[in-house]
Amino acid sequence: LNSNLGFAPEDRVENIRRVSEVAKLMADAGNVVITAFISPYRADRQRARAIAMEGNAEFIEVFVDAPLEVCEERDPKNLYKKARAGQIREFTGIDAPYESPVDPEIVVQTNQQSVEESVASILERLLPRLK
Repeated sequence: LNSNLGFAPEDRVENIRRVSEVAKLMADAGNVVITAFISPYRADRQRARAIAMEGNAEFIEVFVDAPLEVCEERDPKNLYKKARAGQIREFTGIDAPYESPVDPEIVVQTNQQSVEESVASILERLLPRLK
């Protein structure tokens, strides 16, 4: 779907647009849709919400929060290391911005919670909405 996109701002915008449109199609077909991706710009998240709501789907923003240094420690592909070495340009958090959500429905602090606690926190808030 997005193999032709890189890390440039316009590619990030297009990535979120495409994923949002596909998610809307799946929601329109009656599916519960969960997407997970880095969306560094507030405007893109607002656009994703608007696209979902065009089809009367509920949009729940989950902010999986962690300090940059924790993200770097967890990076299995060494992308942060490559970005710091100048091998990857416009990398979120290194030489490209990340705009934290203003009012997400759910926030998990993954540097303060285990994976199990984070999942439980998300499910505790999501499952009642699915009934």
